[in-house]
Amino acid sequence: PEETTESTLRALWLAAYGKPCSPENAIKHPLPDLTDDQLHVLDSLIKQRLSKIPLAHITGRQNFMGIEMLSDKKALIPRKETEILGKKALDVSIGISSNKHTVNIIDLCCGSGNLGIALAFHNPKANVFASDVSDEAVQLTHENIDYFNLHDRVKVKHSNMFEAFENDEFYENIDLIICNPPYISSYKVAKMDTEISTNEPSLAFDGGMFGLKIIQQLIRESPKFLNPQEGWLMFEVGAGQGEMIMEICRKKELYNIVESVKDDSGNIRVVVLKI
Repeated sequence: PEETTESTLRALWLAAYGKPCSPENAIKHPLPDLTDDQLHVLDSLIKQRLSKIPLAHITGRQNFMGIEMLSDKKALIPRKETEILGKKALDVSIGISSNKHTVNIIDLCCGSGNLGIALAFHNPKANVFASDVSDEAVQLTHENIDYFNLHDRVKVKHSNMFEAFENDEFYENIDLIICNPPYISSYKVAKMDTEISTNEPSLAFDGGMFGLKIIQQLIRESPKFLNPQEGWLMFEVGAGQGEMIMEICRKKELYNIVESVKDDSGNIRVVVLKI
């Protein structure tokens, strides 16, 4: 939604000038004069965008929760709808911070690291352990950790879900688990817009036959890692999936609280669980 014609052209203009930024930031800045060489670069960038290369891949930037993150083909481009999860997680982490010196957070399926890094950026008490099954996503997360100089409070591991955390350091010691899992059914992934399917990793979208494979594992395995006094799990879901997934959570009886957060259209986009 932030990529209007004006904001896109401004972002490309600033990229041609050598000051890449997201369209959200581009709209705030005056446009500098371009040299003839820079105008040729701008023309090339416009042609790339018209050929359906994502703007975030051209500029290398995407704004997420108010911070400019590095973005490229190695991982999913952070979306505005994921800020619904990020803002809820930030509120909960700040609440936990009032009673604890450190808030331990696991960010599964971290992609570019946007969720965990945003929480650490905005909450100085957040201690984040991120993971992804994709080597390329882990690499991009490392790059974003370096970019924001958050080495002390954000670590990233290559891991298939909880595999890297299966030890006593993490059992019952995590205050908050967050996840933006693949939740689109395999059938629908095959029919996605070519701008997405050609440029972004299918691993970040494909949630199996019904789009629930990772979500069911997340619900089932999280309790053994969560602080039994106040442990939270929250994750993004696709539009139309929310009620069904909340019913699954209630039937498993693993959580004392089963709540949701809706988008502006009234769709459940985040499921919130607490033990």
